Amino acid sequence: MTRHKKHSAFWKTFGTPGWIALLTAVGLFAALLGDGAWDVLAWVGMAIPTWYSCKGLMARKRV
Repeated sequence: MTRHKKHSAFWKTFGTPGWIALLTAVGLFAALLGDGAWDVLAWVGMAIPTWYSCKGLMARKRV
């Protein structure tokens, strides 16, 4: 297996969870910074990972 294949497998496995973790961290940090636009960024930063989690749980219950 070449190095390119290993690199591709890594991002295929950890790419989406990494982006979700980064988005959550940005949302939590924005909640600490202030009001107004920071609140909107915090809501978005926390709502999208929550939506993905609920979507994943609902898909598992159907199977």
